[in-house]
Amino acid sequence: MAEEPSIHQDTSVADYLQDLVLESADVEELLNELATFSASNLSHNVELLCGVTLIRHKKPATVATSDSRVLALDELQYGYGEGPCLAALRAGTTMHVPDLREEPRWPRYCSAAWDEGIGSILSVPLPLEGEANAGLNLYSTRTHAFSGDDIDKAEAYAGQASKALRLAVRVAHLADDRKHLIAAMESRTVIDIAVGAIMAQNRCSQESAMKILRVASSTRNIKLRDVAASIVASVAEDPKVLTHFDS
Repeated sequence: MAEEPSIHQDTSVADYLQDLVLESADVEELLNELATFSASNLSHNVELLCGVTLIRHKKPATVATSDSRVLALDELQYGYGEGPCLAALRAGTTMHVPDLREEPRWPRYCSAAWDEGIGSILSVPLPLEGEANAGLNLYSTRTHAFSGDDIDKAEAYAGQASKALRLAVRVAHLADDRKHLIAAMESRTVIDIAVGAIMAQNRCSQESAMKILRVASSTRNIKLRDVAASIVASVAEDPKVLTHFDS
């Protein structure tokens, strides 16, 4: 896990985000670290609460927060079906609410968020690839907490964070593909060994042995790999025998 840089460290945001991608164990950890770092990095004279919303298959969900209060604030938006975060994601542009008491666009949500102690909100899109899309939500207990410079900084930061997220998603996909490939190789290995055992026991061809294996799988309603594994274990006289592909 990357050590969060303090204001005294000569570490750029881009460098930190790159380290975060390389050192996080998974995307979930990266997102939570990103939310915490975002709140810290974008807070100046006022403390900010940060959340990351992900929309997948048109359904929004909060996937990371810097503070436990954020989840409730986000869930209010999802429940009403309106709010700056959802609007930012749908329009692909930044949404700024300087004072929730004076915001006419999402009256129900803004009234509820004000009752939760929030004075102003800034929501910035984090464009991803494919079917998913994400947004960075910044909440302040103060009204007019975001200046023009703050908004510019948040948008520039979101652009860097978006690149880090896209890279993390690609890395995760590659890792999943690798796991699936290894699993497929392991399945193929155990099936090939089982076919060889059947050929030896029945003095039949490879095609006939494969047919016997498939019939057994269909008759018992068990996956082909599991039937093959039981045959291999039986032949080896060891129920715990494993076949694996070195990774």
